[in-house]
Amino acid sequence: MRYDRYSKPFNFQRWIDEHAHLLKPPVGNQQVWQDADFIVTVVGGPNERTDFHDDPLEEFFWQFKGNAFLEIWDGGRFERVDLREGDIYLLPPHVRHSPQRPEAESRCLVIERQRPQGLVDGFEWYCARCGSLVHRIEVQLASIVDDLPKAYAQFYDQPDDARRCAGCGTVHPGRDAAAWHTMRNAQ
Repeated sequence: MRYDRYSKPFNFQRWIDEHAHLLKPPVGNQQVWQDADFIVTVVGGPNERTDFHDDPLEEFFWQFKGNAFLEIWDGGRFERVDLREGDIYLLPPHVRHSPQRPEAESRCLVIERQRPQGLVDGFEWYCARCGSLVHRIEVQLASIVDDLPKAYAQFYDQPDDARRCAGCGTVHPGRDAAAWHTMRNAQ
């Protein structure tokens, strides 16, 4: 019976304490329930990314410990949405976003919906200098924890020429989020 799987409440703080070792690099996140209609994930910092997620559905964020921000790519420019401790935020579908969690021990609850077969997530990398799209990968997302590292490796493990911006010739720094942010902020 499906009801039995979800019929017992549990102490969320105790769950966080038991999974704290997974809420920091290199993993950074952990899914609370498996095989549920919602993807309920706790994400910990520090974690900085260079990809932008194109989620075909809404995402809910509750920044319950520490601070973070979303780097947004919208209308040809980068914007920042601050998530301060205690903030909640509902991100509309298809808004390109890159969660940035520079604070150690920060925690965010992220709720997404399972994707029906055929509805794919996109992961995009933009040039920090000119904003051109450098690369896009589409993934039929089954497990955030398992699928994302594989998707990222498809881009990060490429040689420099495959990460070169067609617009201005700048090589995307791959996994090096600090270098990407430095390049972007120099503009």
